[in-house]
Amino acid sequence: MQARELPHDRILDAAMRVFRRHGFRRSSIEQTAEEAGLTRQALYHHFPSKEALFRGAIERLYQRALVAEAAAARAADDAGRDLAEIILAEIAGRLGVLSSELQGSPHLEELLSEHLAQARDLYQAYAARFREEIAATIARVCSARKLRLVNGVSVDELARCVEMAIYGTKSQYPAMQPADAFLKQLAVMLRMLVAGALAPSAMPRARKSQRKTGDRT
Repeated sequence: MQARELPHDRILDAAMRVFRRHGFRRSSIEQTAEEAGLTRQALYHHFPSKEALFRGAIERLYQRALVAEAAAARAADDAGRDLAEIILAEIAGRLGVLSSELQGSPHLEELLSEHLAQARDLYQAYAARFREEIAATIARVCSARKLRLVNGVSVDELARCVEMAIYGTKSQYPAMQPADAFLKQLAVMLRMLVAGALAPSAMPRARKSQRKTGDRT
């Protein structure tokens, strides 16, 4: 089992280096074979074409981003951060993986464009999974901390709004770069979004007493 997985991972690691170095259009399956230390025939045993190789690299990248996203959310939750900060940490975990694989490539725009052209179905499938992960985080944190969403707002709706905030921020930072600026702008939107979605907590007793006294005077 392990012997079959190692060549596959080695090929995808090599492919990502080649795509990052040359872009999609100028890359070849022969370049990846050479980078991986394999013959072209051995590589074809795993991936029948450059397009399949690119899709494989993209899918593994998304899978790693999902794992990082979930881990970052739980770490922020364990650290006692509020819901908006937990969601932001979750998105930052995802972005960190996606950015690290493509960082420094002079062909970033081409790779982003080709990933939609060659793997749009993967993009759509994983976009849904990313949203489901955010919804799971919202549900878990709200349950554990006894937080309530305002009437008319469900966990899934709030998760969709979070994704819309991401897309809205991407209009200013199309490649989500620089990451710090993208996350800073997104943080503002998330705080406003979460603040509006959470039901107000019970008023502190002291404030209630002040209101009652004021009502009598």
